[in-house]
Amino acid sequence: MEKTQRLTHILKRLNSGEDPEAVKTDAKELLASVSPDELALAEQNLLDEGLSVEDLHGLCPIHMEMLGEQVSQMQAQLPKGHLVSTLVHEHDAILGFLDLLGQLNQTIQQMPAYPGPTHEFRQLAHVAEHLAETERHHQREEEVLFPELEKRGMYGPPMVMREEHNQLRPRKRQLKELVETVDRQDFATFKRHLAALTGFIVPTLRDHIYKENNILYPAALQVIDDESVWQRLHQECDTIGYCCFTPEA
Repeated sequence: MEKTQRLTHILKRLNSGEDPEAVKTDAKELLASVSPDELALAEQNLLDEGLSVEDLHGLCPIHMEMLGEQVSQMQAQLPKGHLVSTLVHEHDAILGFLDLLGQLNQTIQQMPAYPGPTHEFRQLAHVAEHLAETERHHQREEEVLFPELEKRGMYGPPMVMREEHNQLRPRKRQLKELVETVDRQDFATFKRHLAALTGFIVPTLRDHIYKENNILYPAALQVIDDESVWQRLHQECDTIGYCCFTPEA
């Protein structure tokens, strides 16, 4: 408990506006031994003390920079077909779509006029459709994994992740609608909207994936230590269904 209280104090210092570099220097030794569930508990302490979900969301990038890649080995040890393994593999595919979206946006911004349904725009439609498909991924988290964590007392990280889902959801829908109507609108306006949506979706979803991979999922593996529970959750996920890019599917 002492470690969690010390970590809570560190996060309070970050929220107070103190220089992040000074805080990270003071916290280096402590953070080297912090587990994902301890970080999650410290975040919950801040929520209990009145910090808003929005403020906690703002601290997450600093949390992640301090935490580093301590849990990558844990993820690599997951058996194929495990609920968390499937989610991580879906993340790998989503990151590929984000890379392609960024590249396509750069190419399209250089075009003086809409050239018709060229390879770039077919790729863009493919990316937009698959990013829309990530809703199945988010649904399995929100309806299966997050409630199980909250039932076991871990509500901070799921609250933050749900908020980010809510921020991303309309942008992904807008991207798909934008791409579907490219031939029916002013091309300069299209490029402006594409740049704005790409500028939000790519960094926000990348950061979201990093936090789930390195905090939420490892913490879930520690909090839910009964294999029969994981099997039940897997069956519930099967009922919801998977993305068109899910490897196991």
